[in-house]
Amino acid sequence: MQKELFGIFGSREEFANLRSEDEFDEVHSGDGVTVGIRDPHLEHHGRSATYTCDSGFCVIWGEVYASAQDSHYESTAHWLFENSVSHGFEAFSKLNGSYLAVVEFGGKAIVLTDPIRSWECFYTDAAGVRVFGTDAASVAQTISKPRLHQRSLNEFFQIGTVFGNRTCFEQLHRAPFDGYLTSETCETLSRFTYNPQSFDYVDELAKRLERAIARRSKYPGEKGLLLSAGSDARVLLSQVPDIDRCYTIGMSGCHEVVVAKQLAEQYDADHVVFDPDERYLLADANKVRHSQGIKESLHIHHAGYVGEMNVETMYHGLLFDTLFKGHFLKKKSFELFDVNVPLPWLESDPEPIEFVLDTLGYYPNSRHQVMKQMIELFPCEYVDAPEIWLKESLQKEFKTCWKRTNSIHNAMDLFIIKNQPTLPFRTHLADSYCEAFVAADIELLAWHLQTPPSVRNQKTVLKAIKRLDEDLLRYRPPDKPYDSSFVNNIDQFLHRRIPLGRPVEPAWPNRDEMYERFDLDERLFSGQEPFEKLPTRHKLRFNDFKEWVGQAQIQTELDSVPVDPVYVHDSTESGKQSKVRAEVR
Repeated sequence: MQKELFGIFGSREEFANLRSEDEFDEVHSGDGVTVGIRDPHLEHHGRSATYTCDSGFCVIWGEVYASAQDSHYESTAHWLFENSVSHGFEAFSKLNGSYLAVVEFGGKAIVLTDPIRSWECFYTDAAGVRVFGTDAASVAQTISKPRLHQRSLNEFFQIGTVFGNRTCFEQLHRAPFDGYLTSETCETLSRFTYNPQSFDYVDELAKRLERAIARRSKYPGEKGLLLSAGSDARVLLSQVPDIDRCYTIGMSGCHEVVVAKQLAEQYDADHVVFDPDERYLLADANKVRHSQGIKESLHIHHAGYVGEMNVETMYHGLLFDTLFKGHFLKKKSFELFDVNVPLPWLESDPEPIEFVLDTLGYYPNSRHQVMKQMIELFPCEYVDAPEIWLKESLQKEFKTCWKRTNSIHNAMDLFIIKNQPTLPFRTHLADSYCEAFVAADIELLAWHLQTPPSVRNQKTVLKAIKRLDEDLLRYRPPDKPYDSSFVNNIDQFLHRRIPLGRPVEPAWPNRDEMYERFDLDERLFSGQEPFEKLPTRHKLRFNDFKEWVGQAQIQTELDSVPVDPVYVHDSTESGKQSKVRAEVR
């Protein structure tokens, strides 16, 4: 990767045994930790920063601001160090952005994530001392005999995401959500805890969006934006004063591309359209590396076109749907001619596990074929009921959400935020550009935490963005011609059932058609017939993991943690399995 933070809770000499200092821009060492940092934008405003003094040091990697930084501080790293010394953990709640931070003073050191763990921090104790870093492959390479974790593999291949703090290797872990590492422990903080309040939700969202964008509007070089026809990216286009080029992936002439072009012209930016070709799906070594071996690379749809996106700074609207619009909140609905039509209010008693499975790319009809292919490729035991195993993992992770909320709807949103499947999208962007992650702004996270789930919806967001720019919706999103979500859903239903007038076009290319058109079976799995029976998305997941393990040069062994025998070679559902089927309430 172009950017990396890598460290060890040990001496500089121990660090040098694992990595060359020449690989990093700076290496800092204290009494208990040594860390290397590589970032082309080190010490730029709002970016990675370092600070050292006789008492210790601080390294911050990523995009970072202090909530209130006095002018006498050299950098945000200086601010964090001094405030950590004087205020302890309270200082961490005032750090704003998407980052990892390493702080040492008084002989003690910690590695801190941001409130939503927008950057993963991988760690292992297999080398005798704790090693940590932002690149899973680099950390995994310090493990002499890595062992596959079968439950994690099942999650990855069945649903495309490994949940919680695990990875697909027994000895490789992730720093906890809203948490930190020490030399021997991993702990959580309470920065991301729901606390609904009463205030002007629309006005506050508009003001906080404006400030969050303004904070990130002075990044260096030419500026680009990944632009769709939706309502999220256009907010950035209207508020960042000097975006040079907008990039859209789609077929020329389709509604998504036409509206995106109109938006770019409206705000005086160049518009570049990339026709979806094999680059859209094909996962090369660079693309797969950014999946970190824990999430499918499918969401890094821009990766193949980076060579033609010639800007230094890149903007995007990731997590707007999740944090502000309640995209993953279950709405009430009704059946109409065998079609489920959502209503504009929340389901009072949702079934979270089933909803997650329906939302995140689980294909129940393929579950046994996936398991068979998994054990053919990797040293795993056959699990006769993989769906029960998967649900048990989901339920265990869902239970952890109750520590931060007492609302089923907030818990559902939190589950997705903690296990965000699209995170590789921004990991790749942030590694390739000076990336602005607007949604991770601390003020916007506070809005999410303080706003009731019933208010986090499209109606609220549309009202807020109109206050930023009354002309923002001059060209409507093709799938949302009206302000009302309910009316939009009815509109789409009618156009699907009565194909007259405006056709309904998907926002993204059809991956099954593209996979077949570019003969990716032959390119990825030549001569391996069993793969032909799997859905396209599963094939891509298998390719992701094989490629990631291969380029990381990891020699794997069977997970030493035994598979629960209740799930192995047992076609009869036990009482335990039956109980697992019940939803977590």
